[in-house]
Amino acid sequence: MIKSFDFFFDFTSPYSYLAHKQIRNIENQYKIVINYMPILLGGLHNLAEIEAPAFIPSKARFMIKDCKLFAEKHNIKFKFNSHFPIQSLNLMRGVLIAKKENKTSLYIDKFFDASWGDGLNLNNQNVVNKILEDLNFNIETFKLKISEQKIKDELKKRTKDAFLKGVFGAPSFIINKKMFWGQDRLEFVLKEAQKN
Repeated sequence: MIKSFDFFFDFTSPYSYLAHKQIRNIENQYKIVINYMPILLGGLHNLAEIEAPAFIPSKARFMIKDCKLFAEKHNIKFKFNSHFPIQSLNLMRGVLIAKKENKTSLYIDKFFDASWGDGLNLNNQNVVNKILEDLNFNIETFKLKISEQKIKDELKKRTKDAFLKGVFGAPSFIINKKMFWGQDRLEFVLKEAQKN
C-alpha cells in the first residue's frame, strides 16, 4: 500500500499548482490523503538566500513556456496568470483558517484553480472575497482571523520548519525523511511511497 507524503506548496507557485493537479489524481487512484503543507515561498527563499526565478527575466520567460508544456502533456487546464506574482501571504494564512473549519481541501482547490486554471487576479481583494463567499466564509471574520498573531506565527513556523528539513522551493515533497523538489519529481516520490 502506498504511503502518504508531505507536499509543501504556495499558491504563488505555478509549479505547485501543476503538482497539486497530479496529487489529486494520486489521491483518487490510491485512496490516500496527501499531507498539504502550506508555506510562504518568499519567506523560504529569504531563509535559503535564493532569488526567485520569477524575478530573473530569462528564467521567468522559460518558466512560462515550461509550465505550459507540462500542462499540455498532462492535460491540465493551465493559464499563466498575467497578474503574477500573486501576493499569497493572506491566502496562505487562509489555508490555516480553512483547516480549522474543515474546508482545507476545497479552499486549496478553489484558490489554485482561480490563480492558474482561470488566471484570476488574486491580488484584488474583491476577487478573493468572491471566492471566500463561494466557500461560505464570513469575509470580516476571515480578515480578523488571518490577522491574528497566532496564525501569523504558525505560517512563519511552518516555513522555518520546512527550511530546517531541507526544503528550499515549492513544490517540495518529503517522504521517508527524503526530500524531492519540483513537480516533475512526483514519479520518484511515488516510487519511494510504494516501498515497504
